[in-house]
Amino acid sequence: MRIAHFSDLHLLSLAGVGPLRFLNKRFTGYANLRLKRGSIHRSDYVRAIAKEITRRSVDHVVITGDLTNLALESEFDLAREVIRGDLGLDAAHVSIVPGNHDVYTGGSEKKLRFAKHFADYLASDIPLLTVSTPAGPFPFVKLRGPVAVIGLSSAITRLPFVAAGQLGRSQLGALARILDHEEVRKRTPVIAIHHPIHNPHSRLKSRLEGLDDADELNEILQRVPRGLVLHGHLHRRVQRDLRTEGGAVASIGATSASLHHVDQARAAGFNLYEIDDAGHIASPEAFVFEPSYGTFRRESIPTHAA
Repeated sequence: MRIAHFSDLHLLSLAGVGPLRFLNKRFTGYANLRLKRGSIHRSDYVRAIAKEITRRSVDHVVITGDLTNLALESEFDLAREVIRGDLGLDAAHVSIVPGNHDVYTGGSEKKLRFAKHFADYLASDIPLLTVSTPAGPFPFVKLRGPVAVIGLSSAITRLPFVAAGQLGRSQLGALARILDHEEVRKRTPVIAIHHPIHNPHSRLKSRLEGLDDADELNEILQRVPRGLVLHGHLHRRVQRDLRTEGGAVASIGATSASLHHVDQARAAGFNLYEIDDAGHIASPEAFVFEPSYGTFRRESIPTHAA
């Protein structure tokens, strides 16, 4: 089983968007985009990554959130176009979870914009265990050979300058029941979530950028003898292992798929994971995009202490 993982597309599209749509949190978000992100997030990098993943004939693709910048309909349309056109895989072979930018405003949450655009990618093989979240029905489960892909939503609407996530008690309870399901227990779980399960050491930074209920999630993961947690949010390739009662779970982040950056741990690319028929996980690899040549360079993923 070969799984490709990319994240944080941050696709921007203002087609048909009037100025009144910015009389909310989007005003500060757009200002930040122009001052900080406008010259370094490039949609053509995302398309190049999607095409390279398709060329490598992977079995499944995981996208861990922030597909959009401002949760506008035009941005969701663009993201769906890239996934359907450039990636070119049907929804059964792609798992997508939302990031904080995909539920950026109260309006995008109320209208379930993420869920409506990606409903076919959220289909679950164990639908009775999903619960309602601000981004739609989660957790979803996709049973694929030796793997159970589990999608979680940590995306909720926050005040300006706050990018923290939250799963909520009902979703955490559903995850616990899913991990106990007989079809999941006999497979290696691959959990997709936007926010990492290891919060920053700074209490303030954790409140602004972390996962509110990371401790509760990690307690549930203690019952998992082996598996992967795939995340984004940090715009950095990184691996941190979580010791569990029966072994360890590898928590691995992908950088932003659109990011042009001199730091090679942050430059755009994707990760690749291989899991054999017995459920054993091989060492993950990263593929860094070289925009000058239109090629990809293989790299190891830096391991940090938890």
